[in-house]
Amino acid sequence: MIVASLSADERACETRERIVTQAEQYFRQFGYQKTTVADIARALRMSPANVYRFFDSKKAINEAVASRLMGEVEAELAVIAAGTEAPPERLRRFARAMHQANAKRYMGDRFMHEMVAVALDESWNVVHGHIMRLDALVGGIIADGLRSGDFSVQNPAVASRCVHASLVKFCHPMILSQCAKGDPGPDLDSMVDFILRGLGAGTATAPALRPAS
Repeated sequence: MIVASLSADERACETRERIVTQAEQYFRQFGYQKTTVADIARALRMSPANVYRFFDSKKAINEAVASRLMGEVEAELAVIAAGTEAPPERLRRFARAMHQANAKRYMGDRFMHEMVAVALDESWNVVHGHIMRLDALVGGIIADGLRSGDFSVQNPAVASRCVHASLVKFCHPMILSQCAKGDPGPDLDSMVDFILRGLGAGTATAPALRPAS
């Protein structure tokens, strides 16, 4: 059997993926600050100059790692957003999944916190794009709720941003670690109850607000 060789573009894409995979592994093991481009190159048995053919800086590598992690979260949430459940229940599942996905990736991993902090400081466009895509997914659920009569808001685009902002402490990697130390605020389900009522969900779809624990 004749196996077709990879094209130059395919080889370049494969090499980029190898660099990003190795970088993520080292960022997790040693931290972003202590990992150098030379370390990544050495692990891949290539020269630093070769790494720089694919990424013009360490910042660009970090952006690629951050984009990959954020993209994994987005893919999980897109499946939920496109589901067939009633919009209120879909929004609740979305919020829970967003919290769990970010907690799984970042909680208890100080080196990942470090990487995210650098991304927030140096690569805001990457983070901003992630936020905008999540807003769009939430907006799709809200739009479905308006069509079904489950929700009643005047501006679904503004509503989606407000919903996302209301959930920030349950999904922001840096805030998650702080809240884990002891947070007197509402739990996730109580916040979603509040959000659903704000979106105009009726008592049939939005449970009564839970008392503070």
